[in-house]
Amino acid sequence: MKVTVFGIGYVGLVQGAVLAEVGHDVVCIDIDTHKVERLKQGHIPIYEPGLEALVKDNYSAGRLNFTTDAAAGVLHGDVQFIAVGTPPDEDGSADLKYVLTVAETIAQHMESHQIIIDKSTVPVGTADKVSARIAQVLAQRKRNDLSFDVVSNPEFLKEGSAVADCMRPDRIVIGTSSSAAEDVMRELYAPFNRNHEKIILMDIRSAELTKYAANCMLATKISFMNEMSNLAEMLGADIEMVRQGIGSDPRIGYQFLYAGVGYGGSCFPKDVQALIRTADSINFEAKVLKAVEVRNSEQKSVLFKKISKHFNHDLSGKTFALWGLSFKPNTDDMREAPSRVLMEALWKAGAKIQAYDPEAMEETQRIYGNRDDLTLCDTKELALVDADALVIITEWQAFKAPDLAQIKRQLKKNLIFDGRNIFDPKRMKQKDFTYYSIGR
Repeated sequence: MKVTVFGIGYVGLVQGAVLAEVGHDVVCIDIDTHKVERLKQGHIPIYEPGLEALVKDNYSAGRLNFTTDAAAGVLHGDVQFIAVGTPPDEDGSADLKYVLTVAETIAQHMESHQIIIDKSTVPVGTADKVSARIAQVLAQRKRNDLSFDVVSNPEFLKEGSAVADCMRPDRIVIGTSSSAAEDVMRELYAPFNRNHEKIILMDIRSAELTKYAANCMLATKISFMNEMSNLAEMLGADIEMVRQGIGSDPRIGYQFLYAGVGYGGSCFPKDVQALIRTADSINFEAKVLKAVEVRNSEQKSVLFKKISKHFNHDLSGKTFALWGLSFKPNTDDMREAPSRVLMEALWKAGAKIQAYDPEAMEETQRIYGNRDDLTLCDTKELALVDADALVIITEWQAFKAPDLAQIKRQLKKNLIFDGRNIFDPKRMKQKDFTYYSIGR
């Protein structure tokens, strides 16, 4: 099948590459000429395990192409994916200007029946707005003879495992009332639907809400456990023991029950805010979601408060080794990352940072530039040298079994602040470390 994908960001690039991998003829469109040319040269704009090889192989095979020519892209595709960003507007609601711009572009150039697929994360009612915008442009072109279907097909990719999630989806949500569009979507996703039925068919508005509901549910689990961790700490309980106790209940499960320093990234913060604003727009108070957002915002400051209290609220001249900058492992994404809240608080208090992350160093440099109070180190060991304490904020695998003797030698004091509960407090005490963690 011939597929056109508008937007070569995180979702569009992964989706396009995976569709090409199973044999579809995919053209990805973006207005960023520099990005398009670099992709043709094999330069991938994001870090995602497995993505680079997938893009290069399918581009070399001719199944995956990149262009800024929107007209050619529209004429190429049997289906048109809209996979552009929906950044938060000033009030936190999703900004649909890029989605609607793509809708206009498709309408300006289409010459036959088109199936337009909303892949972007969009509020309920977006498909109606896309349909209206397309119909408006077709009317201006005096091409009311052209028909189209708009389908909601939300993505459920996890950064760090997006390629695997796309190749082996646990569900494929399709929102449409058109039997013809349903048939095309089933053909498109047939290579991913062979082992068992994964397609969940529903109306468009339910599909649009499903994406937000899924992310908000996961964000709620995280904020709930962070709230329990604060309570456990005050009551003298161990949140790790509590996690095992409640996670063993199959109705709850173990996923997303790890206490820490809050969630970040491009999805959870934005989607929680957007659904709150959607609720506000129809005069419904989303009390649970508002509490989730407040707890997450406060949780990002928990580690700084522990650090500040240990040093009697005087951090001037102190140097901290920071392990982890990305909002989660296996990505270079620092959007809404807890590390940013911590670093900015430490700098404001007069401290310096020596930081290391396996993938997010360039992104950190891009965000903060050259600062006298920030040193980006080539290895995690170099970050330790003469630091007053080690602070762990992202749970990369490389941080989970370090040489504790080396940490002792390089730090000024045997002091660790662990924002991800990587180590066992009893073992750390035996090794003569002063060890702070979350909820223990």
